[in-house]
Amino acid sequence: MCRHIGYLGPQVGLDELLLHPAHSLVEQTWAPNDMRAGGAVNVDGFGVGWYGRDSTVPKRYRAEGPMWADGNFAELAGCLRSGAVVGAVRSATGSSPAGRAACAPFGSGPWLFSHNGSVPGWPDSLADLADKLDPAELVTLDAPVDSALVWALLLHRLDGGQPPADAVRDTLAEVVAASPRARMNLLLSDGHTLIATTWAHSLAVCRTAEAVLLASEPFELPAAALGGTSSGGHGSPEWHPVPEGSLVVADRVSTSCTPLFENSPESR
Repeated sequence: MCRHIGYLGPQVGLDELLLHPAHSLVEQTWAPNDMRAGGAVNVDGFGVGWYGRDSTVPKRYRAEGPMWADGNFAELAGCLRSGAVVGAVRSATGSSPAGRAACAPFGSGPWLFSHNGSVPGWPDSLADLADKLDPAELVTLDAPVDSALVWALLLHRLDGGQPPADAVRDTLAEVVAASPRARMNLLLSDGHTLIATTWAHSLAVCRTAEAVLLASEPFELPAAALGGTSSGGHGSPEWHPVPEGSLVVADRVSTSCTPLFENSPESR
C-alpha cells in the first residue's frame, strides 16, 4: 500500500530527510507500522522528487528495487539538498507490474504526485473514467497501474485550470464513486504547497517553526526542520494524526485540515 512523505522547509540533505532519521522512509520499506491490512513491506520500487533553489520544475529519481538496496541513490542523496521534497516507497498491489515507471512520484511541469493506496477492480473499475481522457493522455501513462491513471485524471483537471485542492478532492471523489473500496491517500506538490488526503489509510502532520512535514508514518525530524538542532530533545514538535476523510493543505506559513466532504467516512 506504499508510504510517502512531503517536506517544505529549509534546505535539507535528502539523506538527512529520507535515510538517516529513526523510522525514516527507508526503514518503512521493511518495517512499516501502519499498513492497515494493505501489505507487509514496501519493496517494489521507490522514488524521490525534489526542487532546486531557483527551479520550478522538479528533478526525480525512481528505481524498481527497494530503497535500502540502491547504493546509487544513497550516494546521490548525500550530495543533494532541497527545501521541497516528495518521497515514496511502493508496495505493488496484486499482479500490478513492477518497474521504475510504476513508482511515485509521478510528475509533469511543476507537479509531483504520489498515491498511497489501491483501486480494487483495476482496470475495469476505472474504465469509464479513462474514457474521459484524451487518447494521448492514456498512451503516455507512465505505467499500466492504477496510480498512474489516478495521476492522469488529476493532471487533466490541473491542466484544465481547476484549483489544485479542488482537483485533488474531485479526483478522489470520482475514483471512490467508481471503486468504493479504493484507498486514496493522495499527495500533490508544486514545491510551494503540499496537498494531501486521508481515505482509508494513515497520514500524520508535523509543523515546526522552520518546516512542515506530511508523512504516512511519523519519523524522527531532521535537524534542518528544527533550525539545526536534534529532534530528540525536550519540547520537540509533535506529529499529529490526520483524521480519516480529510484534506490537508500546507505551505511554509500555515496548515489547514478540513473534511473532504460533509459526510466523510469513518476510518475503515
